[in-house]
Amino acid sequence: MLTDEERKERIAKRAAEELADGMVVNLGVGIPTLVANYVAGKKVYLQSENGILGVGPYPKAGEEDKDLINAGRKHVTIVPGASFFDSAQSFGQIRGGHIDCTIIGGLQVSETGDLANWLVPGKDVLGVGGAMDLVVGAPKVIIATQHTTREGEAKIVPTCTLPLTAKQAVDMIITEYAVFRFHGGRLILEEITSDFSLADLRSVTTARYEISPELKVRVV
Repeated sequence: MLTDEERKERIAKRAAEELADGMVVNLGVGIPTLVANYVAGKKVYLQSENGILGVGPYPKAGEEDKDLINAGRKHVTIVPGASFFDSAQSFGQIRGGHIDCTIIGGLQVSETGDLANWLVPGKDVLGVGGAMDLVVGAPKVIIATQHTTREGEAKIVPTCTLPLTAKQAVDMIITEYAVFRFHGGRLILEEITSDFSLADLRSVTTARYEISPELKVRVV
């Protein structure tokens, strides 16, 4: 059985495979920030909305720079040529269409691509932050999230019951067990891991989806 950390690392590693040379990519808080650990060898430019372009992998223990943090308040490193700017400049990049892709977390994704990734006031979580701007400003939106809640409830659902971040904004969902894409408003299962069956996936996914005729089984 996978540990929580193994789930997160598996998701981040798979998400990194979607990135191509030359892309400017925003990494949201949580699992998405781990993607920075898996882009070695690729010429991608990772952006953190608190004002960094050129985010590198997490620092080793004891090598943290207290002045270098990402939007999730975690210590990061920077790559040569990195730049720093204020929030206005950061959101100018996001709203101006200068971000090629955003990888963010999700609490719920509907079968039509609606996204809910923040909770109601009073809960011990971050607010909506820049997610609303990101899912509108970035041409590619990837949701990197564990497949179910800690209570085992589905996150990929027929209709979001939590407050919406955006409607029909999601292009792709990556979990520890599967990869889904939206094509023409339809949710398509394109990949499943070898340690999870189609029946298992159905039991934890309440949304309606189609199975690609070219379904890939990823050996893990």
